[in-house]
Amino acid sequence: MMFTTTWLSKRARLKTALSAVALCTLTSTAMAAAIDKSAIQFIGPLSDDMQLKPYQTEHRDAIIANLLPHLQKNTSRVRVFGDEQDWQAFDKVSALTLGGLQALKFTASAERFSQGKLTLKGIENAQLFINGEKQTEKDKTYELALSQGDHQIVIITEQVPNWHDVAIDFEAKSEESALTFSAKEQHGLSAKQLFDAPTISYISMSPNGAHFLTSTRHYDDKSANQALYVTELKNAKNKTIYRFESAQPSNITWSPDGSSLVYLIEGELKRLNLETLQLTVIAKHLAGANGFQFYNNDSLIFSWSKSPSDDGKLTKHYQGLQDRWSYARTTSQVYLLDISTGLSKILSQGPLSHSLEDFDAQQGVVLMSRSAQAMNRSPEPATELVELNIASATSNVLGQFKTFNQAKYTDDGIYVTAGPDFRDGLGRNLPEGMLANNYDGQLYLLSRDGKKATALSKEFDPAIGQLTVLANGDALLKVTEQDTVQLYQYDLSKKRFNNVNTGFDVVEQFSFSDERNPTLLVTGTTASTPQQLKQLTVGKSRTKVLWDSTPISYQHTDIAALEEFNFINPEGVEIKGRVYLPHNLDKSKQYPALVYYYGGTSPVTRGFTGRYPFNLWAEHGYVVYVIQPTGATGFGQEFSAKHVNAWGEYTANDIINGTRAFLNQYPFVDSKRVGNLGASYGGFMTMLLATKTDMFSASIAHAGISNITSYWGQGWWGYLYSAEASKNSYPWNNPQLYSQHSPVFHADKVTTPLLLLHGDSDTNVPVGESHNMYTALKLLGKDVDLIEYKGADHQIFARDKRFDWWNTMLAYFDKNLKDQPQWWQYLYPEK
Repeated sequence: MMFTTTWLSKRARLKTALSAVALCTLTSTAMAAAIDKSAIQFIGPLSDDMQLKPYQTEHRDAIIANLLPHLQKNTSRVRVFGDEQDWQAFDKVSALTLGGLQALKFTASAERFSQGKLTLKGIENAQLFINGEKQTEKDKTYELALSQGDHQIVIITEQVPNWHDVAIDFEAKSEESALTFSAKEQHGLSAKQLFDAPTISYISMSPNGAHFLTSTRHYDDKSANQALYVTELKNAKNKTIYRFESAQPSNITWSPDGSSLVYLIEGELKRLNLETLQLTVIAKHLAGANGFQFYNNDSLIFSWSKSPSDDGKLTKHYQGLQDRWSYARTTSQVYLLDISTGLSKILSQGPLSHSLEDFDAQQGVVLMSRSAQAMNRSPEPATELVELNIASATSNVLGQFKTFNQAKYTDDGIYVTAGPDFRDGLGRNLPEGMLANNYDGQLYLLSRDGKKATALSKEFDPAIGQLTVLANGDALLKVTEQDTVQLYQYDLSKKRFNNVNTGFDVVEQFSFSDERNPTLLVTGTTASTPQQLKQLTVGKSRTKVLWDSTPISYQHTDIAALEEFNFINPEGVEIKGRVYLPHNLDKSKQYPALVYYYGGTSPVTRGFTGRYPFNLWAEHGYVVYVIQPTGATGFGQEFSAKHVNAWGEYTANDIINGTRAFLNQYPFVDSKRVGNLGASYGGFMTMLLATKTDMFSASIAHAGISNITSYWGQGWWGYLYSAEASKNSYPWNNPQLYSQHSPVFHADKVTTPLLLLHGDSDTNVPVGESHNMYTALKLLGKDVDLIEYKGADHQIFARDKRFDWWNTMLAYFDKNLKDQPQWWQYLYPEK
């Protein structure tokens, strides 16, 4: 299968269409096989007019590194020094060339994890890149280890003396390692796309709507775990007028008239005049300061934190339960800063930290919240809402609440978001005897003196999260509505909630102007479409897309098909779910499936990407069922209240019944090859399900709880979370709940292979929770693996760890659900 080729100069180049590209699947292990030449696209020379070729200069590596991103783009042409170069099928090249750079590009598609050797022949100098990463060669041979999916290979060659002698061979490690080589542009979704693609991480609209800011974040191989940011100031026409690149601003706030911008950058507080773009330094030495806002045109209000210095003692005497938190002894107070002089003065005082909730400059008052007692006095601290009169320096406690989230001024009083039990159950809407789940956020209106409160959302099922207030006094709310995140406007005069139609399944961030008809900026995704930035006017249905990541990072990318799948559980309650289908699904075949859930106090929302990439799993050939079991917020108070004192009772039944209904609805899913996984409370659910059913063939629990008692006592927030999940129940008054609902107490019933994943620095669910289950299952001779991520907390954030974590989960399921252990053995070889 050797092939040869020659090259026409760019002035006489071929313009061959790649309409029919032959494919070649190579499975031979006995000998190396040459890759079909029509599967490769060719461009070059890229330096024909130069006296010295790139490889002859001192900067050859830099030249190639700069060239690579342009060659990676899925396009049929590349412009070089103003002249267009055509990609051609390699077998169509028919003339000889000497010198310069040439580029070869093709796609290697793997139906499963595949290994082998790729050898270049007839090329003196070359660099080979797979998905943008430079590969290490030995004797012009490259070791390939490719996961299932499409992988772009780019070879940049130098000093090719004779293209007649060029050949590219691939030798598979085994018969299972089959690769298909092609010149196709369409490709499957990749992990790199999901993690590295640019996303808008911050937006802010000026009060008058004349300007807005966006910060865009992305990653690449060179930056590794360090995110790259670019912040841009734009006018109302979406034209960039100022750009931050070398350093990124934080704590951004607009002047009330919209004429200037204040932000922290490199330790300095600066003001940018939006008309002249002149910069002024307001203050320095502000370590620990955050949350800057214009109090009026002359001053800023902000919070300033101070952490105690290390006292050098050999011991630590705990002052209360909260003292286990690393930041518990840090205090935060509210300050005013005079812009003209940089002088700051403190507004709140005392040993307790104060959080800034809101302010009313016209009335001269500031709204703050603080712990009701010092931490050594209160194991379950309440929150005090305090109003400070700046002129008189007097404060008034408006109330003390055991459930409190946010407070904001409005003309008719103070909006408060809190749980249903706020003010002795004022917001509770439950059958007699049921205990409320206070993670189910509600909206209230508190009188300015704090004496009277009105529940506004008792009949509103979505769980209320972020609270902001429009200029007309209406509330703009970010809410969890079933498995979506939406924006709602609470019309104070008409006392009703109105949906703000953004067109997103999941609203991520939003910002708005102070105009009569405010302009709104919002970022978000749907379950099947990547992030967009939109502009709309509150109260109107028209939207305008200002930024879209699809043409930037997802061109020619296959995305999983999405179907809704709901079922009625035995209690007559509809349980929502959705199913992701591989884009090349053949319903005549049998597919493995993955069932994902959380089961805690919130649903699994419909974001396009995230820590658990459902679209990527579908690309790897799994049918993915995401279920929203009983206990989650966003479905009404009665639904969420069933989370209390249940510890998986309703949730496990929903997952088991839902999986049975899913298998009945999707006959092309192989019921003997179904895996399940979850994290945190979902990890607890995975362990619990392993003690209740053998319907799953492999299970993964990340950062799961195995012993409710040890989590309650050792997790930093375990006792606080248990105040809802185990309300009024403790190990001494309800040992049945704490023991019989803990998976480790039923470890002998486990028959399913189980992978336990955990960060070894997890403070939320300590790593001992996985150790408990691992110890029990090992002693019982069960099929169990434990993998810890060094230095990782409750979530896996770092780019290198994230890719490894995703690979580990897929490799484990490939081993157990596809009978393909090679990837797992490659990642975790037996010693």
